[in-house]
Amino acid sequence: MEQREYIARTSGLKLRDYVGYALIDTAGCLIFSLVTTLLQKYYTDILHLSPLFIMLMFIGARIWDAINDPIMGRIADVAKPGRSGRYRPWVLYAAIPLALTGVLMFTKLPNMGEPETTVFTCVYATVTYVLFGMVYTMLQIPYGSLASVVTTDDKERNKLSVFRSIGAALGSIPVLLIASFAYAKRTDAAGNIVLGENGRALTDMQYKPVIIGVVVMAIVSAALLLLAYTMNRERVRTKPQPKETGATKKAIALLFRNRPFVAISLVSMLLLSGQMFTQSFYTYLFDDYFHANWMNLATQACTYSPMLIFMFFLPKMAGKIGKKEVTAVGLTLAALSNLVLFFLRGMAPGKLMWIFLALNFLSGCGLTTLVMQLWAMVTDSTDDIEVKTGSRDTGTAYSVFNFFRKLGQVLSAICVNGALLGMHYRYEKGAVQTPENLKIMYDLATLIPAVLFGIMAILLFVAYPLSKRRVAELQEQKEQNLKESYENKQIDI
Repeated sequence: MEQREYIARTSGLKLRDYVGYALIDTAGCLIFSLVTTLLQKYYTDILHLSPLFIMLMFIGARIWDAINDPIMGRIADVAKPGRSGRYRPWVLYAAIPLALTGVLMFTKLPNMGEPETTVFTCVYATVTYVLFGMVYTMLQIPYGSLASVVTTDDKERNKLSVFRSIGAALGSIPVLLIASFAYAKRTDAAGNIVLGENGRALTDMQYKPVIIGVVVMAIVSAALLLLAYTMNRERVRTKPQPKETGATKKAIALLFRNRPFVAISLVSMLLLSGQMFTQSFYTYLFDDYFHANWMNLATQACTYSPMLIFMFFLPKMAGKIGKKEVTAVGLTLAALSNLVLFFLRGMAPGKLMWIFLALNFLSGCGLTTLVMQLWAMVTDSTDDIEVKTGSRDTGTAYSVFNFFRKLGQVLSAICVNGALLGMHYRYEKGAVQTPENLKIMYDLATLIPAVLFGIMAILLFVAYPLSKRRVAELQEQKEQNLKESYENKQIDI
């Protein structure tokens, strides 16, 4: 037998495979970016919901996810694979429902947002948000599991992770156009433009451009998922896991006993929390503090543009130095960049904005090292579990990992809405923020990401054990596992 014969037989990806895999996250992020960037502002400024209700709603939705996510993961593990595979069909199943729930979240029915319809507005917002979360889970858990059966080669999985990150970034860009053009200058009863405390015109989010943009993005998302379904192929055909009493509990217990899986799950939770916090809170910061909505687009360009540079050499760097080693240093850079921004809080907003964007670019460079390798690191941790325990409950693993990421959404909601409540943010129609509020807003917008990214760096340095050497050892053990599984007819190749 040639060295790594079975890994070779379950690999060999072409450009079509990488692009098709990335398109799934492009489509998903077209809708998810609406939630991370616009939904918070839409709830407060269009529907006039209180930050306290929004925070409680987000927490309640995550409590439901604690039940819903493992169910979805177990369904993926025990269901009999069809002709198109085990995980790939869910891309097709989720295409239309994801688009519909995305539009419903941003549909403002007559009189919604008025004081007399507050109860109805709260109920509608809760139902549509929970429905979206369930559909998004139906897509994301099988999608995460798909990487384990598309290829077993470590280098190809790393490239898949890079392509997935690029796909996610491309899916996150269009919402920035909506965020930049969905505002209009505020006028008083006489038609005069209302100025803020720094003499700049105040702006308000407008519903019409938001809903038009949402509908367009939903249509494109559905089309891309249908295309991606045709471009992906499962090279490892796993047998369904047996339906045993207590199997889900046992599988989850194995996950929580695996140090790499817990560490990377916590890192991903904090990553999503930091990303969602900045994307949501920056809309307030740029609108109320800088009075420059164009910065929504500019700061995201600073955050995502490093991918265009790193995509050419990061996989080779990670292969030479190690994924863990590169990302830990990158996260340290991201934390320090935001900390410097915090200490520059005394500068005038007009002078600070360009420095703010420059340090956002440095922070983006640091975060990119993790974002582009995160999914490969997750797959490494599931390989570690399989090698040590023989468990192939990949769907269950990704359901738990996905739940950690949703806990990141909860943490983000607490940070965003807690900050708004703490600074007494005025969300009623036509409100103007006080200078004291704006100072607190800037401090929190820079200090919270610095703390979150710093904790992530520490977790990777201290708690995540899959160094370059350990990942190389996993590949050798994975080859032996594949050989035994194939000979025992547990998988088809």
